[in-house]
This record gives sequence, structure tokens and C-alpha cells, in this order.
Amino acid sequence: MRPFFLSLAVCAIFVSAGVFRATAQERQAEVEAATSAAKSWLALVDAGKYDEAWSASSTLMRSAVPQGQFFHAVSAAREPLGKLVSRELKDARYAESLPGAPDGHYVVLRFATSFENKKLAIETITPALEPDGAWRVSGYYIK
Repeated sequence: MRPFFLSLAVCAIFVSAGVFRATAQERQAEVEAATSAAKSWLALVDAGKYDEAWSASSTLMRSAVPQGQFFHAVSAAREPLGKLVSRELKDARYAESLPGAPDGHYVVLRFATSFENKKLAIETITPALEPDGAWRVSGYYIK
């Protein structure tokens, strides 16, 4: 009987490891989808298409920041920096809870970005998974 019990325990470990691996793979796929959505959104901002960026933002962002306020805030933050020179993803972190936001599915992305008038900036972009299954930007901060 002992060998049978040991075999079941070993099988349970392998099955559990497979579940954990699938979860890690799913999280990686979510991070990749959120990063792609963030880059598309940033392309709108880089092109000065702030109204389109607002429309492409998450429901959470659109409900918190009216379109006109968004336009003025983003243009005031971005235009003095000049044109984009380069942007490199530094880190991405999946989260289900963030300060000041309802629990959900988020990916916090940090980019090291260079602009014409600012050699190094850190852009933090937070896409959220919307009920329709799409990732949309729910937060944007430049430091």
C-alpha cells in the first residue's frame, strides 16, 4: 500500500505544478495583452490624439476624468516634453488590488522614456481588464 500512496502523492504534486504553470502562463498572456493595449494607447498620446486616447481609456478613467479635463491635463503634461525619442518597458506587474481603485485585474507597467526636452522620464501606465474582455488604460502618470 505504501508505494500506491506515494505514487498518488507524486501525481498530485505533478498535477498541482501543472496548474501553477498554467496560471503563470495565463498571467503572462494577460501582461502581454495589457502591454499591447498600453502601447496602442500611448501611440495616440504620442500623436497628440488626446480625445481619442480618452475614448480608448477604461470606463474607470472616463468616469473619473471628464474628456475636457483629460485633454488639458495630458496636453499640459506631455507637450512641454517634446516629441518621443525612445520608450523601453522596465517592468510589468499584475495586480488585483490597487490603491484608490476597485478590485479587478490590472497590470502596472513602467517605461523608461526619453523625450526631446526631457532625457529620462518614467511613465507608469495601468491597463485594466474591462468586462468585455479588453484591456484599457485606467491610469497614466509621468515622473
